[in-house]
Amino acid sequence: MSGNDSREQAIFQITNREPTPVRKRKSLDKMWATDAFTLNKMEEALSKKAFKVMKSAMESGTAVDNDTAEAVAAAMKEWALSKGADFFSHIFYPMTGATAEKHDGFILSEANGKAITDFTGSLLIKGEPDGSSFPNGGIRQTNAARGYTAWDPTSTAYILETRNGSTLCIPSIFISWTGEALDKKVPLLRSNKAMNTAAQKVLKLAGEKNVATLNSSCGAEQEYFLVDANFANLRPDLLLAGRTLFGSDPAKGQEFDDHYFGAIQERVQVYMQAIEEKMYRLGIPAKTRHNEVAPGQFELAPYYEAANIAADHQQMTMTILKNTAKEHGFVCLLHEKPFAGINGSGKHVNWSVGNSTQGNLLDPGSKPNENLNFLLFCGAVIRGVHLHGPLLRAVIASAGNDHRLGANEAPPAILSVYLGSQIEGVFNQIAEGKLDGCDECGIMDLGLDQIIKFTKDAGDRNRTSPFAFTGNRFEFRAVGSEQSVAGPLIAMNTMLADSLNWIAAELESTIDGKSNAAIREGIIKVLKKLMKEHGQAVFGGDGYSAEWHKEAVEKRGLLNIPTTADALPHLKDANVVKMFEETGVLSPVELESRFEVYAEIYINKIAVESKLVVSMAKATIYPAATRYLSDLALAAASATEMGVDFDNATAKNIASNINGMMKAVAKLEKAIAKDSFKSEEEHMQFCANDIRGLMDEVRGYADALEGEVADDMWPLPTYQEMLFIK
Repeated sequence: MSGNDSREQAIFQITNREPTPVRKRKSLDKMWATDAFTLNKMEEALSKKAFKVMKSAMESGTAVDNDTAEAVAAAMKEWALSKGADFFSHIFYPMTGATAEKHDGFILSEANGKAITDFTGSLLIKGEPDGSSFPNGGIRQTNAARGYTAWDPTSTAYILETRNGSTLCIPSIFISWTGEALDKKVPLLRSNKAMNTAAQKVLKLAGEKNVATLNSSCGAEQEYFLVDANFANLRPDLLLAGRTLFGSDPAKGQEFDDHYFGAIQERVQVYMQAIEEKMYRLGIPAKTRHNEVAPGQFELAPYYEAANIAADHQQMTMTILKNTAKEHGFVCLLHEKPFAGINGSGKHVNWSVGNSTQGNLLDPGSKPNENLNFLLFCGAVIRGVHLHGPLLRAVIASAGNDHRLGANEAPPAILSVYLGSQIEGVFNQIAEGKLDGCDECGIMDLGLDQIIKFTKDAGDRNRTSPFAFTGNRFEFRAVGSEQSVAGPLIAMNTMLADSLNWIAAELESTIDGKSNAAIREGIIKVLKKLMKEHGQAVFGGDGYSAEWHKEAVEKRGLLNIPTTADALPHLKDANVVKMFEETGVLSPVELESRFEVYAEIYINKIAVESKLVVSMAKATIYPAATRYLSDLALAAASATEMGVDFDNATAKNIASNINGMMKAVAKLEKAIAKDSFKSEEEHMQFCANDIRGLMDEVRGYADALEGEVADDMWPLPTYQEMLFIK
C-alpha cells in the first residue's frame, strides 16, 4: 500500500471514516412526490375550471390561458412558501447539456417601507436570462443578448431543497428574442408533436376510429462511478476532465466478473438509499439499483415516464447523484470512460410510443403477425434507423463517448436494428410479401418441480446492438452516461414522425377499400416496400465482429462512424436538414447552431484534457520520476564504492521513459499551439487524430513509469486505490 504522504493520508481518512448515519426511511406513500406540485395538489388548490385546463395541458399538451396561469401562480406560490421556499427559478436546459437556473425572490417592496411575497402569472409564464452567454452557435451575439425562459406546463414544478434553503423550480423552455430554440426542451416538445401528428394519420388509415394523443416514453438507465473524495481531490484530471488521463492497470480489474450484480457495499447502499429518497420526494420513479460490471461502477434505473418529463427527471437525477455523493464523501463520475482498461458508463435509453386508446404501439402482443399497428410502427423505426443512422450517431457524439463506442461494453459505431428472432422472422415474411404466422415464444421448463414454468421472451437480448428491440420498446444503447437524453429522444421522435409520414402517404395510395382485408393487404404491401428499401439495417448477429463491420460497410452500405469529429458533420446532411425542417422540429438555423455548439464543446474538451496531460506530466510525474532516478543513481554510486555489483536496468528504463515522455510532451505542446484551421470540421479531425494520439503517447510513458517508480514517491492515487478502497 502507498507510502506517499498525501495518498497515505487519504487512505487513512477513508479506512477510518465514521459510517454515514442511516435515517429510518419513511414508507413510499409518505415520501412520494411530497416536493412536486403534482396534479393531485393542483386539484386541491385550483378551481375546477383551472384544474381541468391544467390536466388537459399535462396529459395532451393543450393550451393554457392567462387566467389559469394566474391561478396556478398563486397556488404554486402558497404551496412553495408552505415548503419553506423563499425563491423561485425557471429551470432550463441549454445546449451545454447541463441544467441552468436563476433564482428570484418571492418579494415585492412597497412605498410604505413594507415588503410582501409576490408571484404573478406573468412571472410564472416568462423569465429573462442572458441569451448570448450560453452556447448558441451564432444565433445570439453579445450586442443582441435577450433570451427568454417560458414555463412548460406539461412538466411538474418542484422544490429543490438544500441545507441552506429551498427553491421552487419551474421547468421551462429557453428561446432567443428572435424565437429560435436555445435549449433541448423546445425541440423535444416539437418532436413529440410531430410524431403525434404523423401517428394519428397512420392509425386512422389503419382503421382506428378513436385515437387519443400519442406520446413517446422514456426510461433511461444511468451508469456511474464512485470514487472517494479524498482520492479524487488528489487527481487534477478527475476534477477538471472527469476522467483519469494517467493510470496503469491494477493487478485485478473486472476479469472475474465478481462486481457485476454483487453484494452492494454498505457505504454505497447508504448513498443509494439517500438518492432514492430524494428522487421519490420529487416524484422520480427510481426502480432499480445494482453493481455494474467494473469495480466502483453502479447503475440506477427509473420506471418509464412521458419523454419530456423523463428528460427533466434525468437532468435532476444527474444533479442528485453528484450532490448527494459529496454528502457521503464520494465524487460521482458520469464521464463515459473515467478509467482505462475497464468498462465505461452508458445511459441506455428505453423508448416507446403509445396513448390511452391504442396502448403501447411498440408492444407486439402474443401474436405480432396479427398486430398491424405494431408492425407499422416497428417498420417505421427500421426505416428511420436505416435512413438516419448517422444522425443517431451524431446525437450521442462526445469526446467522452468516443472512448466507449465499439469497446467491449458498448455497441459499435455502426447503427443497426436488432429485432429478436420472432419479430425478425415476421419482417422476413413481410419482405417476401406474405404474413402467415410467427414462432411461438415457448415455455421455460427446467425439469424441476419446485421451479414454476414461465413463458420465455420472444427473442434473446443482443448487447452488441446499438438499437435493440427488447420486448415492448427499443433500447438505444449507445447514449453516453454524461449526456442529456433529450438529444437522442428528439432524433428518435423526429425520425419516427418522418417515417410515419412516408407510411401514411404510401397507405393512402395503396389501400384499396375500407374493409379489414383491404387495409391488411395494403399495409403488407407498404411494409414489403419498406423492407426492400431499408431492411439492410436489421441485424441480429455479433455487432463487435470484424465480419459484421465488413458486411455492414461493404455489402449493406451502412456507415462506420468512430469519432465525434466524423459524426457531428452529419447534422449538416441534406436529408437531416430537410427532415427537421419539414417536421417543424428544428429550422436550418437552429440545426446549424447545434453543430457549431457541439463542435466547440468537443474541441474545448480535448483542449482541456491535452493541457492537463502536459501540466501533470511536467509538474507532477516528471519530478517524482527524476527524484526516484536520482535515488537510484546514489544507490548505484554507493554500491560501486562498496564493490557491490549493482544492476542499473531499472534506472535505464526509468530514464528512457522519462526522456520519451518529455519528448512526447514537447510534441503535444507544439500541436496544442496550432490555432489556424479552415473549419470546425478540420479542427475536430486534428483533435481526434493528432491531439488524442499525442496524449496517448505521453500516457504510455507515464503509465510505464508508474510501474517502476517507488510507490512512496508516486504522487497520484492509483487505480487499485480508487477502484477498490471505499
